[in-house]
Amino acid sequence: MENPSKIDEGGIIYTLAKMEGGKLFYDFPKIITYLDIKGKKLFGSDFKIYPEDHDILLKLSNYFIRDEERCAKYGIDIGKGILLSGPVGCGKTSLMRLLRHIVPQQRPYDVIPSRNIIFAFNHLGYKIIEDYGNSNFYCFDDLGVEPIGRHYGKDCNVLGEILISRHDLFINHKILTHATTNLNAEELEERYGNRVRSRMRELFNLIAFDKESKDKRK
Repeated sequence: MENPSKIDEGGIIYTLAKMEGGKLFYDFPKIITYLDIKGKKLFGSDFKIYPEDHDILLKLSNYFIRDEERCAKYGIDIGKGILLSGPVGCGKTSLMRLLRHIVPQQRPYDVIPSRNIIFAFNHLGYKIIEDYGNSNFYCFDDLGVEPIGRHYGKDCNVLGEILISRHDLFINHKILTHATTNLNAEELEERYGNRVRSRMRELFNLIAFDKESKDKRK
């Protein structure tokens, strides 16, 4: 069996795990090394992996490599998506853009800014909600701070409607959805209502940065 953890990055092979008995055993320090290198290529030379983020990265890495035993210890269900929460600038979007690269053999997801979905809805209307009710995997970035959609003078909580559609896809077809957010559970419920919040509990594993995490953009 080919080792899918061997990743060719610019002609250099990074081996994130060893294969024994047909099973992959990942090396977390090697994952961190690769993420730092890949992050610099994606986001520029100022990107770096911060030691204080290693606990979050360990949880996320175990989720993406589908280590069920370790995920169970963290209360993470690998059959559900990820809702990554934390303060502004803590690195949520970068990590969700980055971590998909450690498992190139898995089905990829697109990271979509929530505000862009609203802009599209305002222009094209309810077709946009239908468009996201498909079998693609998505990560909705900055969930909960997008404006209310308005098409021909009619308001719509667009992401709330999309999340309901994504929940149906998850229940019936195991189509995954991920998201990042600056909001806590109470704020999300206030934004989308209890009906959507209840579905979000089924859709997502909540993984949260410490609320005191520093703004890495400063």
